[in-house]
Amino acid sequence: MLRRILIGIGVIVGIFLLFKFCDFKKNDDEDITYNTNLIQQQILNVGKLVVTEGHFSEVITYKNQQKYLLDMLSFEKKALVVVNADVTVAYDLHKMKYDIDEKNKTITIVSIPKEEIKISPDIQFYDVEQSKLNPFTGDDYNKINKSVKANLAKKIEKSSLKTNAQNRLISELSKILILTNTMGWKLQYEGKVIESEKDFGQKIKL
Repeated sequence: MLRRILIGIGVIVGIFLLFKFCDFKKNDDEDITYNTNLIQQQILNVGKLVVTEGHFSEVITYKNQQKYLLDMLSFEKKALVVVNADVTVAYDLHKMKYDIDEKNKTITIVSIPKEEIKISPDIQFYDVEQSKLNPFTGDDYNKINKSVKANLAKKIEKSSLKTNAQNRLISELSKILILTNTMGWKLQYEGKVIESEKDFGQKIKL
């Protein structure tokens, strides 16, 4: 009789522990799902267009000469070209790719989109000199436009515009880092665990 009672108690305790284990497992799964959804939502919030704007100006002189009769006769055309350009450097974080490893509580940023540089020049011509034998044509304007954009691209590289854009990008990505740290998850990028904004900066500015 006592033996049956002990067996019965053992069965009841076993069932109780089994239910407790299942309930713990359920709560653990719920926590992981909740955390995953929260992280995905935060990444969606970060996923926007990060834009840095700048303004550049330059003045160039365009010249072209047409020669005839063994270079004894020439007709020149020239113009003073004033350029004012609005430039944007943008990162479209909607295009960022990432992977969520729920088991190891790790977020891996697979790829960050490259910057998109847009140059919008306003070109004005002054002191235009030309002749009927050497007039300005569409080809001249195309050459000037191409030269202007090439010069502006060099100025952009030497300016702080791209650096400022990268800093804004790092600031946005760091929001993901703060969330993962708070929740006890890890953030990785290019095989390295990201622990600070500095780590992001070293990777992005390589």
